[in-house]
Amino acid sequence: MIKDRIKTAFIQFAPLLGNPGLTLNKIQSLLSTLPDLDLIVLPELANSGYNFTSAKQAFELSESVLQSDFVDFLTGFAKTRDIVIVTGFNEQEDAKLYNSSLLITPGGIAGKYRKIHLFMNEKSFFEPGNLGLPVIDVGFCKLGMQICFDYIFPETWRILGLKGADIICHPSNLVTPYAHKVLPAQALMNRYYIVTANRIGTEGDITFSGRSIISDPEGDIILEAPRDSESVLFADLSLEKARNKNLTALNHVYHDRFPEQYKDLGC
Repeated sequence: MIKDRIKTAFIQFAPLLGNPGLTLNKIQSLLSTLPDLDLIVLPELANSGYNFTSAKQAFELSESVLQSDFVDFLTGFAKTRDIVIVTGFNEQEDAKLYNSSLLITPGGIAGKYRKIHLFMNEKSFFEPGNLGLPVIDVGFCKLGMQICFDYIFPETWRILGLKGADIICHPSNLVTPYAHKVLPAQALMNRYYIVTANRIGTEGDITFSGRSIISDPEGDIILEAPRDSESVLFADLSLEKARNKNLTALNHVYHDRFPEQYKDLGC
């Protein structure tokens, strides 16, 4: 059912590298605190942790979507609570790994995105995404997905908007200060919401930056978590605002485009 407003949350926490059982227990505990919601977004690689010490460790901590306690729990939770969940996932398919995002509805996995733009050491463990840029109709709205470092590439955000996304779910393990400068601008330029669920904590030589945010179609940050503490925060989002693509009465962010003038982007 299409809605005018939806309740959306992000969960900011620290997955435990090398201990998927305790990570899942932590997620279960955090989810149990939530009121009735429509959409929840978890961080990047929420099932495994991030800063792998070797390709062997990355593979050992990966899972197939077809055989995963993590996926089974979230699928059951989504069904029980009649909710949509987007989560980062260390995905194994045959002998390859993907830094993925799963879209889970009460009916099961409804969509998957694999991170295209790999950051730093991710290139040593993961294949670049090969599933394109899906936009999934979940009934009450249309959702797109990006993951962490994708934020720096405007082309993917625009494609998701042109495909009709109302909300972009953005599981992240951010470490630099740049995303907070970029994401509100992407939300404004495409007139949709971006829900960025970042993580906290330190793994080896990497400290994550927290500050999960929701950016609205006017380029404002309407919700922001602290830098270094677990947070489960939610907001009431107006989908009408995301579906109004006019900046003025005479200016539309998509209809005013001139694709024939952008051919150099093919270079």
